[in-house]
Amino acid sequence: MLENNSGLRPKGHAVLVQPIEIEQLKAELIHIPSDVRATSAAMEHRAKVVEIGGECWRDEKAPRCAVGDIVMVTKFAGFVAVGPKDKVVYRLVNDRDVFCVVEA
Repeated sequence: MLENNSGLRPKGHAVLVQPIEIEQLKAELIHIPSDVRATSAAMEHRAKVVEIGGECWRDEKAPRCAVGDIVMVTKFAGFVAVGPKDKVVYRLVNDRDVFCVVEA
């Protein structure tokens, strides 16, 4: 299980995710021009779920994701925050902004 060392604790309907940069999604040996990276970033925004607030998906039959899942989130959703403990960039998004779990 993924451990949250950020110093950020989501409350209510908030989901703490760590954005995955497009460079991390591609093989290290492939050079990706910056214009292609920008286009790819506009098409999808993936993130790893770090922690889930206690009220997330209470009105749904099942949770949309779990801690450790790679998900796709709305591009401009939520707030960008730097973890006070680990100084890593995170996003706090609303539970409704998680719309897909990436399984492959």
